[in-house]
Amino acid sequence: MSIARKLIVLFASASLGIGAVGPAFAQNDAASGTNAAATGAVASAAKPTKEQRKQARKEARAKKNAELKKLEDAGYQPGRANDQNYPQDLQNAQKKAGIGQGASQ
Repeated sequence: MSIARKLIVLFASASLGIGAVGPAFAQNDAASGTNAAATGAVASAAKPTKEQRKQARKEARAKKNAELKKLEDAGYQPGRANDQNYPQDLQNAQKKAGIGQGASQ
């Protein structure tokens, strides 16, 4: 095969590959199932403000710290290094504190 023919095959396969990738990155609007880029929808309209994101982080941190405090009050010691009873100790503290196992993840 000549070099020119190899280059043509290379460029043709590259252009087909690039053309196929474009639709893969298009995002659908979860509510309506339509393509947001095709409908011209502006994604930034529903974006929370910096203050809202900051408040959400503060609330999440407070919730996490409150849960950790409950677990510590129930006897869990998260700072112990190389704790051989780690999962069982945590589960026992969760039962004692009344915290569901899914809440700590």
